[in-house]
Amino acid sequence: MADITVTTIQPDRAAVASQWQLIWWAFRRHRLAMVALVVTVLMYIVALVPGFFAINDPNLQNARATFHPPQRLHLIDTQNGFSFGPHYYPMKLTRDPETLAAVFKEDTTKRVDVQFFGRGYEYSVFGLFKSNIHLIASPDKATPLLLFGADRLGRDVFSRTVQGSQVSLSIGLVGVFLSLMLGIVIGGISGYYGGRIDFFMQRVIDFVLSLPTIPIWLAMAAALPQDWPATLQYMMITVILSLTGWAQLARVVRGRFLSLRTEEFVAAARLDGVRERRIIFRHMLPSFASHIIASITLAVPAMILAETSLSFLGLGLQPPTISWGVLLREAQNIRSIATAPWLFMPGCAVVVAVMALNLLGDGLRDAADPYNK
Repeated sequence: MADITVTTIQPDRAAVASQWQLIWWAFRRHRLAMVALVVTVLMYIVALVPGFFAINDPNLQNARATFHPPQRLHLIDTQNGFSFGPHYYPMKLTRDPETLAAVFKEDTTKRVDVQFFGRGYEYSVFGLFKSNIHLIASPDKATPLLLFGADRLGRDVFSRTVQGSQVSLSIGLVGVFLSLMLGIVIGGISGYYGGRIDFFMQRVIDFVLSLPTIPIWLAMAAALPQDWPATLQYMMITVILSLTGWAQLARVVRGRFLSLRTEEFVAAARLDGVRERRIIFRHMLPSFASHIIASITLAVPAMILAETSLSFLGLGLQPPTISWGVLLREAQNIRSIATAPWLFMPGCAVVVAVMALNLLGDGLRDAADPYNK
């Protein structure tokens, strides 16, 4: 009797993969989105503990470093014998004999070695405990390292940009979270129930979408009392941005609910006696959660730009609060543009953050429906 060989047929990975696996596989093929993901993660790591990545105290003023230009880090020292290691040369302030303009020149006779994980100014970690360990530290307090130069008060622009990332990046997340809650609740109820409820809510959404966004932001931000503490200002600016950012998401959610409420799995859940709240949150929302995630990722840059614009115009967050918009207010005059172009470095941080988040959102949007690939 001949032996019978049983061959096990392995199913295709895509046929048995979950939706999230398919999304991840499609997302990994998007190279720009992967790079944007790495940049975004790094920026939010910096925003979590900005004091660790800052070099100098962002609020410390130094009259001798007014409009100090950016300094370079060197790896090889050939001026004081040949040696290898990260270091910088302090700059001496001189005056141009003809124009009397301030001129900074490197003093190559004095070398200052840079310390990694060294000790510097004290900062708070998550508001739980204090630390003075920094990724990069300078042992010479008289001539500190100024990677992005200094502003008109001699404050370190690099450290202030790092510190400002905490407010500017978090206000986008908090604002989008509030918009997400409003959009899902209002759009979900409108699309699920339909009828008069849908008609009324759609008119509310139409009204919100018809409002000119920038004038509304300016009017509401200008109405805030200037003597409010920084934390209360932060909360109110977040609420203002959220109140005008939920309507688009609500319309998307409403359209998805209208198409899903007649699907067989929704009808089966109703016949099985499942409560409406469970149908909405356990059956309908997860079916297009990937689209919501993509929409959120694309909405965060808009929130960041909105906060930056309001703070730049003096109607958002106010000093001593540090955000990218507040820092860009230092570059509003002609003297800053002509003599200290490095004051635009917070603007470069805004560009990098917005581009990274937009590319990340594009990648998520393309990978959100992997069955159509």
